[in-house]
Amino acid sequence: MPAPTPTNPPSPTPAPAPESLHPIMLYDGVCNLCNASVQWVIRHDPRAVFRFAALQSPIARQLLINTTIDPAALASVVLIDRDRVWTSSDAALEIAQRLGPPWSYARIFSPLPRSLRDAVYQLVARNRYRLFGRSPSCIIPTAALRSRFLDLDPPT
Repeated sequence: MPAPTPTNPPSPTPAPAPESLHPIMLYDGVCNLCNASVQWVIRHDPRAVFRFAALQSPIARQLLINTTIDPAALASVVLIDRDRVWTSSDAALEIAQRLGPPWSYARIFSPLPRSLRDAVYQLVARNRYRLFGRSPSCIIPTAALRSRFLDLDPPT
């Protein structure tokens, strides 16, 4: 087994059951681009595989506590699945892969050096508020989608 790297450290903190059986996408909850990305993933995830939480939420801090990732300093989407963690372009490519065709064809970018992929990703991430705006609050899902958001209280 390869040694953990900053984008793939061990994640021994268990995710809350039963969501631990699902990959979890952490996103910037006040970023309009990030919220649109979550909505896009939901539309293209008919099997409801992914779960979601804002990076600003306590659950995100809990999930990242035993990793080298600081959610407060993060300008990236994070994908967590059991003991694996992906960030930046690796996370985007892994999410696309799991959505299946035609989105999984994005894997053609995988052979590009990570430094090049992440440079493009970080250019957009650094300018996301200026280009796409900022929301005063996180996305508010419909009642049907509420169970897929780990950082929301269950409906009463």
